[in-house]
Amino acid sequence: MNKCLKITFSGDIAPEDLRTFIQKHAHDLSLEGTVQLAQENQYRIFVCGAKDAVDTFVDILHKGSAKIMLEDIEIEPFVRTKDYRGVFRVIE
Repeated sequence: MNKCLKITFSGDIAPEDLRTFIQKHAHDLSLEGTVQLAQENQYRIFVCGAKDAVDTFVDILHKGSAKIMLEDIEIEPFVRTKDYRGVFRVIE
């Protein structure tokens, strides 16, 4: 079963650290979607994939890493309207 989520969060994050952290975990979990800067220090992720993989991705975001500390994480389901072609992209 597939699941799609829209995740918004904020944080003072270096773009390279964010790209490495999110893209690596999305790739490892075979997820597709996008992450982009919505406003200054606010990011938006659209992620789709197997339910268990998406749930694991959300857990990873909540835990963060030494360099990545996310704040104000909001998660909501969404209906996929795009074909992400099996890739997770960072939009700058």
